[in-house]
Amino acid sequence: MQNLKLGYALCGSFCTFKKSIQVLEELSNCFSDIYPVMSEIAYTTDTRFGKAEGFISKIEKITNKSIIKSVKEAEPIGPKDLLDAMIIAPATGNTIAKLANGITDTSVTMAAKATLRNDHPVIICVSTNDALANSAKNIGALMNMRNIFFVPLKQDDCKNKPRSVVADFDLIKATLEAALKGEQLQPMFKM
Repeated sequence: MQNLKLGYALCGSFCTFKKSIQVLEELSNCFSDIYPVMSEIAYTTDTRFGKAEGFISKIEKITNKSIIKSVKEAEPIGPKDLLDAMIIAPATGNTIAKLANGITDTSVTMAAKATLRNDHPVIICVSTNDALANSAKNIGALMNMRNIFFVPLKQDDCKNKPRSVVADFDLIKATLEAALKGEQLQPMFKM
């Protein structure tokens, strides 16, 4: 697995960026060939959780690669069979909806489409406030798709945000390992 060519994408759930980048750093100790991808929003937006340039700098330092940040840059992933697997962490409700409905208008959705085109796994690490509302149907649709795997997830604040779900970022590597065998890590829903 050391020679695995891994895509690692971040979408705009900015509150999870710190944890996602920690996981990316841990994965970089196991895999030397990680291709970073950021949605256009994630790549350009400063928030209370940090400046875009700070995140970009950390990600590019960890991976020693420039971030794929546009549809044009992501498109060659398919024809070149560039990735053996792709992780989207965090995957927002917006990205989940686009993947479920075949919309490829962002760098992340194009990279995922390109990976799936080559019959390789895409690992979804959900982080959305409407997972148990509008996004539920899209999550369900993706659960029925070939080569889509989910990092085990749970409600993150059932009292104040009863429809919000966040995956367990600590299980990303285990989910990847299972996905490479064609298996969904269980249990998928945590208490």
